[in-house]
Formats: sequence, structure tokens, C-alpha cells
Amino acid sequence: MQIFTSRITLGWRLQLPVVLLALSMVGGGLRAQDAEADTRRQRFDAILDANVRDGFVYYHALKSERARLDGYITSLANVQLETASPQEQVAFWLNGYNALVLRTVIDHYPITARTKDYPANSVRQIPGVFERETYRLAGRTLTLDQIEQTVLPRFHDPRVFFALGRGAVGSGRLRSEAYAPETLEQQLAETAAECASRAQCVEVDGASNVMKVSSIFSWRRDQFVAAYADRAKTGFAERSPVERAVLAFIDPRMLTGERDFLARNTFRMEYQPFDWTLNDLTGRGGR
Repeated sequence: MQIFTSRITLGWRLQLPVVLLALSMVGGGLRAQDAEADTRRQRFDAILDANVRDGFVYYHALKSERARLDGYITSLANVQLETASPQEQVAFWLNGYNALVLRTVIDHYPITARTKDYPANSVRQIPGVFERETYRLAGRTLTLDQIEQTVLPRFHDPRVFFALGRGAVGSGRLRSEAYAPETLEQQLAETAAECASRAQCVEVDGASNVMKVSSIFSWRRDQFVAAYADRAKTGFAERSPVERAVLAFIDPRMLTGERDFLARNTFRMEYQPFDWTLNDLTGRGGR
């Protein structure tokens, strides 16, 4: 037994340098991946900082200086996310989606009107923009709708749906910075708080006793119900699950007068038409 144990000990001592080398190589590889991810985000952060103001975009300027955006999107094609944290993955997909929308718009800018169903300068005037056009991200070929409807829901945080720019005034406010894993929680909290302060997201009409809310709540109803319906105040128990979810989402962020309006619980909730007007800052005092 002593000889056998000695052989095991000796064998382990001989293998230890190899194991340590392998671990250091793995650690070095992960650090390199982290550095690459940081570099990518910084590149997109600079693009947003230069071209986005209060959710609106200098599309004309972005189109004339598109090389950085094209390079950033190209760098996303084969990113490995298997070892990435949930925060890293969410930041990756939000940034990727928003970058793809920006490039799609400038590919067709100025946009030509094709249908009267949407505003003349709407991203919706681009055929198949969300449901047919495919892109390469993280080794997968996906449409924008697939990112929103199949990739992001698995993170069980419906705040992300207000973080998607969609190239439209009715979306959540496009930030002038990239999403980053270390600040993601704060960024998403701010995105949710902004919802309650923007008429495109929530509008209280006391005279008509109506609260109008974004169609995004309807589009992503299942995700909001799963995350927020059970958080609603007991006074809203008789309302539908999606209404309870909306109220739980916005109530902590409402002003005092608006909370009094909600507390009376006599209002009707309606989904307001989504504003597909392009979030274009060009010509609005911009470049």
C-alpha cells in the first residue's frame, strides 16, 4: 500500500506542471476573450456616443462614416458565448441587435416609402427588415425577430425589450452607450425607469380615465406576465395577468399624482399604436 501510494504521489507530482500549464492556458484564453469583448464594446460605445442623442440618431453622419460600424458588426459573427456569463450574453445580444438596426437603416437611407401602412421614413418601409433579413452573430444565422423572440426571452428579464432600439420613436430610448456586463443591471433599471416617464411608453389620461401603454407590453406579453404579474399590488387582483404585469412594472416609477390615479383602480388600460417613425436626428438641428 505504501509503494502504491508513493507511485500515485509521484505521478501527481510529475503531472502537476502540465495541469498548471493547462489551467494557465485556459485562464489566459478567457482573459483574452474578455479583452476582445471589451474592445468590441468600446468600439460600439464610441459609435453610439458620436451619433446618438436622447435616443435619436444622426443617420446621415453615421452613413458617411460607416466603416467603424461595419467593422464592429463583422467582429460579432463568430464570437464564442459558451463560457460567457448571462450578463455578458445579454449585453452582446442587445448591442448586436441595435448595431444591426443602425446598419440596416443606413443601408437604405434616406428611406423610400413603399406602403401607406407606416410613416414614410419608417424602418418598416424596408422589406423584410425584421422577419426575413438574416445576420451572422455568435456563430448563428438569425433575423432580428429571432433575436427578440427566441434568444432574449431565455434570460427571463423583459426589461431587455425596452432596450432594443428598433429604429423607431416608439421603442425604448436608444442609449448613447453600449451595454456592458458590469453595468448591465443599472442600465436596464434606467431603461425601465425611463418607460414611466415617456409618453410613448405610458400616458395617463385622467380626463378620459384611461392609461395608454406601449404595444411592447402586448408583443411580449408572456415574458412580462411571467416576470411581473405576481408582483402587482393586491388591489389589482381582479385585473388580467398582463395588466397586473404592466402595473407592477410601472407603479414604482410613477409620479405621486399618477400613483393616486392608479390607486383608484377605475381606469381602463389601452395599448397605444406603436410609433414607427424613424428616430432620425438629421435635419432636427443635427448633422
